Amino acid sequence: MPAVPVGTVAAMANRTHRYEVEVNWTGNTGSGTSGYRDYSRDHDVAGVDSADKPVIPGSADPAFRGDPQRWNPEELLVVSLSQCHMLWYLALCAKAGITVTAYSDRPDGTMTENAEGGGVFTDVTLRPQVAIAEPDRVGEATELHHEAHRMCFIANSVNFPVNATPTVSAPTPG
Repeated sequence: MPAVPVGTVAAMANRTHRYEVEVNWTGNTGSGTSGYRDYSRDHDVAGVDSADKPVIPGSADPAFRGDPQRWNPEELLVVSLSQCHMLWYLALCAKAGITVTAYSDRPDGTMTENAEGGGVFTDVTLRPQVAIAEPDRVGEATELHHEAHRMCFIANSVNFPVNATPTVSAPTPG
């Protein structure tokens, strides 16, 4: 068996990635947080190392006095699960030689509040709608959603079920 340089396998198996962002509260309306109704929940999410990334306008869920025109953390959690699944799925299809021609998702998540006012997510459901070029590979393309779910960094990091109900279609041969 050929020798593997020391640290090669460990480095590949245990690579660490760090993500750094900046969250800046922009909701001081003049009196800070002097009262629960006296401030806006608005904030901006920005990249630390890249001025090229667009700022994400954030706020709280409207149920918690947030601005419905801005993204709230709960929506961004659902978005991150959907994005991670999609990106893994596209990579797995490319690796398998399956040509994805369109992909969209309409995920939703359920958060339940507790008596103290906190809460937890109880589930997220992804609903990917995928079009592929190869009609004879719809079954295989559908199965790759299971592998995408297994590989998704974000889904592996949450403590609630993430379900996927994919639909894969292809042009009818003929």
